[in-house]
Amino acid sequence: MTDRSAERTAERTATRKPTGRPATERPAQDSVTDTATRPGLGERITSTVGKATDEHRANADPRSKAAAKKASPNRKPPRRARLRLTRIDPWSVMKTSFLLAIAFGVVTVVSVFIIWSVLSAAGVWTSINQTVQDVVGGQDAADFDVEKYVGISRVMGFTMLVAVVDVILITAIATLGAFLYNMAAALLGGVELTLAEDQR
Repeated sequence: MTDRSAERTAERTATRKPTGRPATERPAQDSVTDTATRPGLGERITSTVGKATDEHRANADPRSKAAAKKASPNRKPPRRARLRLTRIDPWSVMKTSFLLAIAFGVVTVVSVFIIWSVLSAAGVWTSINQTVQDVVGGQDAADFDVEKYVGISRVMGFTMLVAVVDVILITAIATLGAFLYNMAAALLGGVELTLAEDQR
């Protein structure tokens, strides 16, 4: 086995063609030929803005083949279609807005609780009480406690009330907006959309 492998390696080295240049010169010449000059910042910005302009023109007129080819010269241009949004289903808008409003209310309640807890842990309420006692003075100031007015129960109750009102208002406004859009679309034709295939 060792004799055959030695013979094969000898044959391979004999059939290789010499390159005619030393090994030390190859990396330097290869690095010179492989190095590409990067365009300047101005040229890159100009090309990016030009591509965006061509894409905008192609989207503005989807039927124009010349604009589509100019927007994507090196590949097949994506298919584009101009559509109109003529109707929005109010029931689906109401369900979606109701769910999002509930999520917003939960986030509001949790964020208020965290902020109040951080202020209490930092000693803000105690500092406010001490400042009022130092400024006002007397027996009335000694009994002053800011947490009677902004206690956790009162703040969280007010926050929950605001969250419930927000849920009702956001749901009602979104549903009313869907009805108004449908009326406007029946008169004016609706919003025009240009859809294009993803090029990735």
